[in-house]
Amino acid sequence: CFTSSPDLKAFERRLTEYIACLQPATGRWRMILIVVSVCTATGAWNWLIDPETQKVSFFTSLWNHPFFTISCITLIGLFFAGIHKRVVAPSIIAARCRTVLAEYNMSCDDTGKLILKPRPHVQ
Repeated sequence: CFTSSPDLKAFERRLTEYIACLQPATGRWRMILIVVSVCTATGAWNWLIDPETQKVSFFTSLWNHPFFTISCITLIGLFFAGIHKRVVAPSIIAARCRTVLAEYNMSCDDTGKLILKPRPHVQ
């Protein structure tokens, strides 16, 4: 059983430690994504309500709104750099562990705690 297996205890301890270690970085990446998204949305709103936007070319309108242009380029750059993976890294690790642990009739929660499933009865 789980309580008597030092290997399972060590694995659970290491998994929870690893997921907990990812949390601060994940929180920072989420804050960066939120700030850049809000800046992009605010800049887009100002860009769209500007009456000059309709009268000039697309690139001129972007040149006239550098806040929107820079924040939009930053947001696109963050997605190309993989921020969408970094904000959900603990969930990805937990999901991959669940896939592997299913072979052994186990699972884990989002914090890395192991969950033992009852053994199937063979008839």
